[in-house]
Amino acid sequence: MTADHSITSGERTVSGALALTMHLLFLALIVFGVSWQKREPVAMVAELWSNLPPLPAPQAEPPPKVEPAPPKPAPKVQAKPEPKPLPKADIDLREKKEKELKAKELKAKEQALAEKKKREEQALAESRKREEQARLEALKKQQAQEAEAKRAAQEQADALNKLAQQQATAQASEVDKYKQLIADRIRRFIIEPPGLQGNPQVELDVTVLPGGEVLDVKARKGSGQPAWDAAVERAVRRAQPLPLPQDPTLHSRFRELNLRFRPKE
Repeated sequence: MTADHSITSGERTVSGALALTMHLLFLALIVFGVSWQKREPVAMVAELWSNLPPLPAPQAEPPPKVEPAPPKPAPKVQAKPEPKPLPKADIDLREKKEKELKAKELKAKEQALAEKKKREEQALAESRKREEQARLEALKKQQAQEAEAKRAAQEQADALNKLAQQQATAQASEVDKYKQLIADRIRRFIIEPPGLQGNPQVELDVTVLPGGEVLDVKARKGSGQPAWDAAVERAVRRAQPLPLPQDPTLHSRFRELNLRFRPKE
């Protein structure tokens, strides 16, 4: 046998003590159980009452005492450990990085502002360009309208002038027509005097009323033969009412007539 499986005297003593303790506990348990079963029951005495005793007045329970909540313990402020001072090289490097970061941020802001300003200038330029285009289109449209109105006015003026010329030509023709009718009517009433020599001409101014009546007859230029001049004046008065055009606007053209007569026409 080896040394690992050998039992020492101390171990035997401990195991024996444990075995003895277990036997004593078991014996005590048996004795306690037997004595508990042999205990006699206790006699109970009951009293009889003819009347029940008065119940005691209920006593008001005092209100529970509210204990103030214990104050919360102040939070413990743990002191932050002081940062260890950085070496000068690290400080210089950190400052350099901070400067570079600030420079980048400043450059980015300046670039953003420049781009914003450029966009605003472009938008303003486009807005002005659109306004200028709109103004030019409006001006072009206005000029076209003015040219069209001028052309229409010129056409209307030309048409009116043409109509006026046509009317003037028609009126002149009408006036000439009725002057010839008046002269022909007066000739039918001329009685040539005897002994008339040659082909003398007398020129008369005749004043005519709107109804064709003769108001006055005057010789502007005599023929040199009074008999012929008198015969023509008599014929003018006998021929009234003289024929006048139906258009009343032409009557003013017949207010003063200048007529010439010859015996042989």
